[in-house]
Amino acid sequence: MDLHGIDLNLLVAFDALMAERNVTRAGARIYRSQPAMSAALSRLRTLLKDELFIRGPHGLQPTPRALDLAEPLARALAEIQRTLEFTQVFDPHSSAASFTVGLSDHPAFVLLPQLLEHLQLTAPGITLRVRSFTARDDAVAMLDAGEVDLTIGVPATSATGRILTLPLFAERFVCIVRKEHPIGAGPLNLETFLSLSHLLVSPENERFGHVDVALAKQGLRRHLALTLPQMYAAPILVARSDLIATLMAGVVAASGCADQLTVLSPPLELDPVSFVMSWHRRNDVHPAQRWLRDCISALPPIGPTAERPAAVSSRPQKSSQ
Repeated sequence: MDLHGIDLNLLVAFDALMAERNVTRAGARIYRSQPAMSAALSRLRTLLKDELFIRGPHGLQPTPRALDLAEPLARALAEIQRTLEFTQVFDPHSSAASFTVGLSDHPAFVLLPQLLEHLQLTAPGITLRVRSFTARDDAVAMLDAGEVDLTIGVPATSATGRILTLPLFAERFVCIVRKEHPIGAGPLNLETFLSLSHLLVSPENERFGHVDVALAKQGLRRHLALTLPQMYAAPILVARSDLIATLMAGVVAASGCADQLTVLSPPLELDPVSFVMSWHRRNDVHPAQRWLRDCISALPPIGPTAERPAAVSSRPQKSSQ
């Protein structure tokens, strides 16, 4: 039998006829008129090559073929019903769903512990898989390919209507030097800043970061002694050298070596770095994924230095410093 030619509504009609043994009552059961039910029964007889129901003194009597079909079709319809209902309702306490989340380095350090703790309390059966990415546009490629359910990182370089975003938090910049650095702990002026050798963190392997953009507006340049992609390696390298680095405050706070560093305000005006949660439009209304996004967006402010932004600028932002 060619399943492509089967109308699921006919099977629903068959199930109602088995339950009611009366065309009119069966129609009322599934909100169809008596003529529509009669037409459905006629199509079922043609499709299954059997009378299925014979009129008797107490209503319609099922044939042996109808009795053979009744239980497996009822089970199949019930399973379809459960499947469709599952897509509308999500119960995290009983769910064994699996999610894949793409995280850049900083959100992995400061957000993942909170998220894991929340999931253990509210959804112990859920499985979480984390994938890392460095270049911000890799997040869009992963979402397009369906490799992840959502990503958290700095905004992509260009907006696209198929990728939806929600601001999560923003990090301000600070300058760090080792505790006993010759410049001391006083205010840092631009002249002293430019006289030092700098460490640049650039996850995307660029040699022109956030600070360099601000300096270029004034026709200035700094001396880059070291460029590296791993932001969490920077604090310990600064603590053991005479280098200066301009980093997100949250990286310094989470580095484990903040007590070995002097934290200074940059002598430049630097916009905070915004971090956003992104997901593909095709996943927007999925109940389980919406629940996960709600969990993440409801987490407390991330880290002692992070701020919740009201909105994320559409201008691409550099995570390199």
